[in-house]
Amino acid sequence: MTRLWRWLPDGALVPLLAVVASVVVLITGALTLGQAGDLLGRTWSVLVFLLAAAVLAELAGKAGVFEVAAVWAARHGGGRTWRLWLLVVAIAVAATITLSLDTTAVLLTPVVLALARRTGAPASVGALLALTCAWLANTASLLLPVSNLTNLLALGVLEGGPAGGDVPAFVALTWRPAVVAIVATVVVLAVLHRKALRTGYSPPQPAEVSDPVLLKVAAAVVVLVLPALAIGLEPWAVAGTAALVLAAVFAVRKPAAMHPGMVPLPMAISVLGLFLVVEAFNQHGLTSVLASVAGDGEGFVELLRLAATSAAAANAVDNLPAYLALQPLLSPDDPLRTAAVLVGVNAGPLITPWGSLAVLLWARACRAENVPVQWGRFALQGLVLVPVVLVAAVGALVL
Repeated sequence: MTRLWRWLPDGALVPLLAVVASVVVLITGALTLGQAGDLLGRTWSVLVFLLAAAVLAELAGKAGVFEVAAVWAARHGGGRTWRLWLLVVAIAVAATITLSLDTTAVLLTPVVLALARRTGAPASVGALLALTCAWLANTASLLLPVSNLTNLLALGVLEGGPAGGDVPAFVALTWRPAVVAIVATVVVLAVLHRKALRTGYSPPQPAEVSDPVLLKVAAAVVVLVLPALAIGLEPWAVAGTAALVLAAVFAVRKPAAMHPGMVPLPMAISVLGLFLVVEAFNQHGLTSVLASVAGDGEGFVELLRLAATSAAAANAVDNLPAYLALQPLLSPDDPLRTAAVLVGVNAGPLITPWGSLAVLLWARACRAENVPVQWGRFALQGLVLVPVVLVAAVGALVL
């Protein structure tokens, strides 16, 4: 097996395992071809969005959107770490909401770490900025369908119910817990890292932009994503159009930056494999087991139990399969329970390294910047944050 791993390209093991697992569940009849086809019919738009959003985010990063934003924050922080941190919080929240949690984990994390080094900030500040990206990538991903793949899947559940299955209706359902989850995260970060917030740094020089036109176009495309979603356009269509527009501009002005690896096919294959495997488990009794643990009802205690079950499942097996396992328990007639599950699987997987793909991607970005991740410390701080966020967000949902 070790020899096989050495022959595989970097990052190919997980997609390979996903393909093998999918073939096994189909060959053994654990999932029929008809059931697999129905599943693909329900989830194809999620996969298209995943591919398009990844391309859009990477091109925006290559255009300098995140670097310019981070340097702007450092210059306007005036040498005071607490002001810089609050501006980074705002950037991380905006990136997560509009471009998905993976954008904050993969693209913003290395930018703020490099910025911390350039400004001569203490190591504790770099650690704070890195943890801010990891936490807000998850806890800020409740507001829009595009903020997290789980939200896109939940959008299909809400169709036909009293909450409705379009973007404005989704925001009406989730904005209270979304805001509270962000505020709770900021408060916990400020308390745990209060010493780092009292430090200072040297403001950097303005960011050097190689192509101002490309930067302005990329920033405009990213900004226009929000109004496009607000008028009710499909998230996959918005992300796809934005990615195509930006790719066309890059093809003219900076073609060397274009490469096939920008399209994350291995990730899409992995996600599709998860869809198929979890659906097979759901067809063979997983739903009933989870139903007995998650309970029912729409009161505060009942929804908190559901959110806690969702968070525990996410920390055990990753948030996407956890959501897929819980989805059969949800109904368009009970939108609050759908929102409670999203609170758990989005804001809760911050204890184990594999709780969400964003955390794993964040850790890889940290290692690339020579910033070690202490998983024991990460887990202990997550054990402080997650209960606070779950209680606060579920409370906001009920009220």
